[in-house]
Amino acid sequence: MTRLSYVLLSSLLILLATGLNAQTNTEVSPEITDEMTADPEQNAAWRTGQAVYSAKPKHMWELGIHAGNAFISGDVEAPFPAGYGFGLHLRKAINYNLSFRLDGTYQTSRGYDARPFAHLQSERTYRQNIDAVPALSGYTGNIHRNYKNNLLDLSLEGIFNFGNILFHNPTNKWNVFLVVGAGLGFPKTYVDLLNGDQIYDFSGVSEGLDLTTNEDRKESRDRLKALLDGDFETEGGIENDIITIFNDHKTIIPHFHGGVGVSRKLSRRINLGLEHRVIVSDNDLLDGFENRTNLDETPSNDVSHYTSLRLGINLGSFEKRVEPLYWVNPLDGPLTDIAELKQRPKFDLTDSDGDGVIDMTDQEINTPAGCPVDTRGVTLDSDSDGIADCKDQEPYSPPGFEVDASGVAQVPDEGFLTEEEVVNILNTRGGSFSWFLPMIHFDLDKYYIKPEFYGSLHHVATVMNSHPDMKIVAHGFTDNRAASDYNNVLSYNRANAAINYLMENYNLPRSRFILSYGGEQAPIVKGLPDSHNISSTEEFKHYINRRVEFRVATATDTDMSRPAGPEAGENTPGSSRPGSKYSGNRNSGY
Repeated sequence: MTRLSYVLLSSLLILLATGLNAQTNTEVSPEITDEMTADPEQNAAWRTGQAVYSAKPKHMWELGIHAGNAFISGDVEAPFPAGYGFGLHLRKAINYNLSFRLDGTYQTSRGYDARPFAHLQSERTYRQNIDAVPALSGYTGNIHRNYKNNLLDLSLEGIFNFGNILFHNPTNKWNVFLVVGAGLGFPKTYVDLLNGDQIYDFSGVSEGLDLTTNEDRKESRDRLKALLDGDFETEGGIENDIITIFNDHKTIIPHFHGGVGVSRKLSRRINLGLEHRVIVSDNDLLDGFENRTNLDETPSNDVSHYTSLRLGINLGSFEKRVEPLYWVNPLDGPLTDIAELKQRPKFDLTDSDGDGVIDMTDQEINTPAGCPVDTRGVTLDSDSDGIADCKDQEPYSPPGFEVDASGVAQVPDEGFLTEEEVVNILNTRGGSFSWFLPMIHFDLDKYYIKPEFYGSLHHVATVMNSHPDMKIVAHGFTDNRAASDYNNVLSYNRANAAINYLMENYNLPRSRFILSYGGEQAPIVKGLPDSHNISSTEEFKHYINRRVEFRVATATDTDMSRPAGPEAGENTPGSSRPGSKYSGNRNSGY
């Protein structure tokens, strides 16, 4: 083995060790965000069910280095190993099963024929260079054919892989593939016939040997190699009628080739493959000779073989691109969505206590019959005196006074209620009356009013029309997945949208509203992650926090102006912020 071979082998072993030590998790499919696709808007629409197909992921190029065994199948016997090859390739996926590869390979190989050869018996014109050697002029003896072939190959290949369409695993570790390609070869062949300026005496190479046995054929080849000086001083023959690019020089020969291989993923960055490639061209002189005698001429051209170990390295950032598509499972998205659908709770309309709130959302599933409840299903106690309205003989007792067992406030005879005290009754937050006026919710990064909340806003308008002197506070909130200044503006936009809806549809004056906002403060569901790559259950909890609450205004409430910050949110239905992960009823926001 040459020094270059040792260098290549050492380099491959070092890279292989690096790949084995690389940190990876091939059991979990990486999350593909919208920004990592060719069309983020299409992918975002697909995530929310508004597009049938997801966008194609942005994927990496593969840079490869390869080295291995090279030999020629032809007229002259080739030992094993006959030679070596090495090169580089650059590969890019077209889709999940087809990729193209630019490949450059240099290979060199030798052959030594155990059989004697009567070179003058050939009738074909192949010996333009060999017969020009003066020492062969008039030579009638046998020779033992030998050669050294150097081949530079440049090719474009199509690769069909079959290992990444998986039904039972998220990602593949192994890939089986076929290679079909075409290219240009630059072959140079030399033979060793002369010792100085005289032809070798080949008479003793096969003398006394039975060349029908493997042992004697090996002995003959060993004698031949011992006889030769290894100069390979004579250029090999070139056919006159082969297909070449430059016919005068016959140095560039087009070819086709095919191959088969298997590769193993070592990490998301590195893979190792084993491949065998066969190169076919219109050339029967890669081994320097065309035939053995004029009676047993070989019926086919010489074929070059190359068995290589290939190390592939994926180029690019995993934050912006996925692995090459031949390592990505195209069924991962649909199968993930199917699993998510299976995990969703069944929509159960059971209402055990008959209070109008289904058990799935009822926080008090054993409400006494006939007792009014709030939107949570909790029995109403409007004056927060500890006695439910259905049992309270005075549901709106004045605050600050003790009540008897019937819920009647024990007010002195001289006592009376001021307007401020009445408002305080309505606004007392023990949780009770704050739920009498409903709240509305919003889609991710949106502030348009969803149709399912038209009825809730109608209820707010009804209360305001029934109490002409009452002012209402509209308080907007967001979830916690953006910057504070962005969320403040978004919560302002949501409260303003609710007020504008009530003004436009119910002819209510702006002076009867007080706009307030709290950004991501005061969440109903606390402790949620600030990521968009979350489960549908966590996404629903975020949806609960994206809201506008209504309550009766007090004397201390004042209108809040738009906060400083960038414009936030959208006022039209459509795809939500890239990275959102939810599906289901499009109008429900989750």
